[in-house]
Amino acid sequence: MAPALRVAVAGTGAFGRNHLRVYRELAGPDLAAAIEPDATRAAVVAEEYGIPVFNSVETALRADLKLDACSVCVPTVAHAAVAGELLSAGVDCLVEKPIAASLVEADTLIALAAKHGRILQVGHLERFNPAVLAIEPQLTRPMFFEAHRLSVFTPRSLDVDVVLDLMIHDLDVVLTFAKSPVTEVRAVGLPILSPKVDIANVRVEFASGCVANFTASRVSTERVRKLRFFEPRQYVSIDYARRDVLVIAVDQEFSLEKAMALGAAGGFQDGLPGLSFTKPEIVPGEPLKLELASFLQAVRDRQAPRVTGQQGRAALEVALEIQRSMAAHADRAGLGSFFSG
Repeated sequence: MAPALRVAVAGTGAFGRNHLRVYRELAGPDLAAAIEPDATRAAVVAEEYGIPVFNSVETALRADLKLDACSVCVPTVAHAAVAGELLSAGVDCLVEKPIAASLVEADTLIALAAKHGRILQVGHLERFNPAVLAIEPQLTRPMFFEAHRLSVFTPRSLDVDVVLDLMIHDLDVVLTFAKSPVTEVRAVGLPILSPKVDIANVRVEFASGCVANFTASRVSTERVRKLRFFEPRQYVSIDYARRDVLVIAVDQEFSLEKAMALGAAGGFQDGLPGLSFTKPEIVPGEPLKLELASFLQAVRDRQAPRVTGQQGRAALEVALEIQRSMAAHADRAGLGSFFSG
């Protein structure tokens, strides 16, 4: 048997603690260390997991831990520095979303991974949601998307706005499903409780003619994570939170004339004729466990990960264009003193 992969987690905040938990629960990897500059947090992690915790990537690398892979869960502004140092040292990296704070930084990470022959995966978690995994093989030609991602306010991730915090999950999934270049972005967003945009509404058009509407809020009174889309003769509704999919298909033999005739004869008791309601089989699983297992498999097999650095860059590129569109709208609406991006 091949030796166990030695893994570490850089950044032990909310995201990092989840990565630590899952690595410990997964059969196979050896959780070798964590990297955390905050002394109090480091002490808690060291005691809970019984692993060494280093205050920097440099000190961890000097310890010669023989690391194979690392989850990078530090704040977005530090992704490029932390992941760049690890990749340069020959460590495969899973970088939490978004891949970086800028396209220049994203390109640098992608180039470093290629130069050193390293795996670079981006942590777009919804790509590993069992509902997404179930419906993706059945896609034909999605032409209209409606995404809603609402969350109650928490003090985490306030280093980025709601687009990079929440909406980017849906951007990544829609880009993957649409498989077409973006041609136009129109967006509006406002800060509510933080200095950055907390609620945003976006319309994206694709070269294929597909259109996607996105709504994201981190100041909601409820939690909603849903994606609905239409393609020829089919409507699909994904509930990320419930990990559930509903597919409503229109039969090839359906006609409005037949439906109206049946309705006139009192035949709608069992639902509209010509429509079928199905739920694809969902293989249960925690998305983060599926994500980290997939990452480790890519590390073992030296194959491209399910979410590549280029795909992470593509989602970031659209997110940054949304930010520019929101800023332009704020200027047109005279909200400059209120809007801070």
